[in-house]
Amino acid sequence: MSAAEYVFAGGGTGGHLFPGLAVAESLRRSEPGAGVTFFTTTRLLDKVLLGRTGFVQVEQPVRPLTVNPLRLPGFWWSWRASVRAARAFLRDKQPRAVLGLGGYAAGPAVVAARSLGIRTGVLNQDAIPGRANRYLARHADLVVLQWEVSRKHFPPGVNCRVPGCPIRTEFASASREEGCERFGLDPSRPVLLVTGASQGARTVNRVMQRVWPEFVAEHAEWQLLHLSGSLDEEETRGAYAAAGVEAKVLAFTHEVWLALAAADAAISRAGASTLAELTVLGVPAILLPYPYHRDRHQHANARVLVDAGAAVLVEDRLEAEANRGPVLGALRRLSARVAREDMSRASKGLARGDAAEQVAAWMME
Repeated sequence: MSAAEYVFAGGGTGGHLFPGLAVAESLRRSEPGAGVTFFTTTRLLDKVLLGRTGFVQVEQPVRPLTVNPLRLPGFWWSWRASVRAARAFLRDKQPRAVLGLGGYAAGPAVVAARSLGIRTGVLNQDAIPGRANRYLARHADLVVLQWEVSRKHFPPGVNCRVPGCPIRTEFASASREEGCERFGLDPSRPVLLVTGASQGARTVNRVMQRVWPEFVAEHAEWQLLHLSGSLDEEETRGAYAAAGVEAKVLAFTHEVWLALAAADAAISRAGASTLAELTVLGVPAILLPYPYHRDRHQHANARVLVDAGAAVLVEDRLEAEANRGPVLGALRRLSARVAREDMSRASKGLARGDAAEQVAAWMME
């Protein structure tokens, strides 16, 4: 009997790929010989992340849906080409299930699978589903939700389950000692982690360039680990050096579980997979949701943690000086150990650590 095949579709950001990788790794633990293929975007990030895994990658020409009439012909060409390629692959491999990871790159494989009678699922990590997931839900046998609040955004007939957001097993086993050793931090001193997710966040980077020197002057015991993204790495490191303050600045780390395990508090965007990782490790957070989304879905994500007492929300006003006071005030609040302990307990109360196993089990049925 040949090994079962499974297909994952999505990419473009770590927030789309990481949950899918968590499910794929769970599949491989249960079925070591299983074939796993990811249909992705053509972005370099997808190749970098999947290149470390050994899973097969198929790049798709599909583009985001556009309202610009001049770009619509290009969108439709890329969509049809991607669906045709996915259908040919699926007809040949006959996978047991196809799992869409959210975003436009999930579409062709899910739609093609539906037309061939192959079981389909969609991961919906955000509190408010995006346009692609609302469309794909009509083609899916299962929609996997991170939070119950998302259910109301889908029609009553859609089969929704709420196991949480799949995260990689490394997050559950990461220790503070191991994290501090990995990044050269003193485990006897508190650590602040700043991250803008896989690509960095410029407004977060620039406000911290102003806030950190002021905060550490008041709280000299704190250490900073700042994941800036590649575009702002040099600027961020230079700003801290010019201010005469110490900081560990990295563009990115593949071992984000160790960075979070080392952290006593975090400043972050409010991407759905990032919030799942924060809650599993119980890291108190100051969240600056991405301000440009029309539906403000990162604000809705952040609100789940804020309402539970696990995070503080700061509205990103885009200008570093306008953000300085609110971020500094939130940091001062988290400098108190008792405040962090209360928020950490609340954060762990939201954690769902077995989502990857639950989704993998559904795919293997």
